Amino acid sequence: MPELPEVETVARALRPHLLGRRLVRVDVLADKLRRSLTPFRQRSGEITNREILDVSRRAKYIVVEFAGLRVMLLHLGMTGSLKIVPGDQPAAKHERIIWFLDDGRSLRFHDPRKFGLVDILPLSRSGSFPECFASLPPEPLSAAFSAAYLHQQVQGRRRPIKSLLMDNHHVVGIGNIYASESLFRAGIDPHCPAGELTLPRCRKLVRSIKEILQEAIAAGGTTISDFAGLDGSEGKFARHLNVYGRAGEKCLLCKRETIVKTVVAGRSTFFCPRCQA
Repeated sequence: MPELPEVETVARALRPHLLGRRLVRVDVLADKLRRSLTPFRQRSGEITNREILDVSRRAKYIVVEFAGLRVMLLHLGMTGSLKIVPGDQPAAKHERIIWFLDDGRSLRFHDPRKFGLVDILPLSRSGSFPECFASLPPEPLSAAFSAAYLHQQVQGRRRPIKSLLMDNHHVVGIGNIYASESLFRAGIDPHCPAGELTLPRCRKLVRSIKEILQEAIAAGGTTISDFAGLDGSEGKFARHLNVYGRAGEKCLLCKRETIVKTVVAGRSTFFCPRCQA
């Protein structure tokens, strides 16, 4: 599934193509994705012939703001991807939605497994996010996600720290790959009870999370199986993974222990027993 760096990569790539443009038509080629597309089809007129003012990201959602206080939310799901192609190009297999732009090009949503999501929502004011985002916790790259904040969140909690990092009630968008990599860089066992983390260890973990995510964004994200950027390129951060997907291989840091694969909260988890003792 595309995680925060992958979604941020796509949002940044979309901006120069969409800002200032208008949609002249929306073709919905499927009945449903994660949920029925009938409401989106019925409301698509709310975003046509309106200038696109901004393209941003919140959690794992791409947020496209239109004039007239409307936003379109896009979630790539498990296998979704976007691309910009000429408007007269025939629809390809698994293309679910086509947005036709006023410059003759089109934005295509390709989603083989149909786990993506698209919606149109009102805004209270331009430059804001829709009300459904009001209850979301901090972004991991924001100033609000600090050592003090994380230390407060872990108090009294016995669940593994990796499980807490992937819980959207505490922080949004870190994802499985980056949780494993961040814990490795911070030298913290993913099974460690969250409540045992001291403030200095929270400070080290928060710093590691921010570093890992920023490095992944700079590399265009991570391609493990399905993710591709707007231009079809693969994310290059996979070349820099220290533990994720390396079970049975020697640790690149200590060069002694073998990377172990385990399961935390139902998700594959990779760590070095020596470096993360």
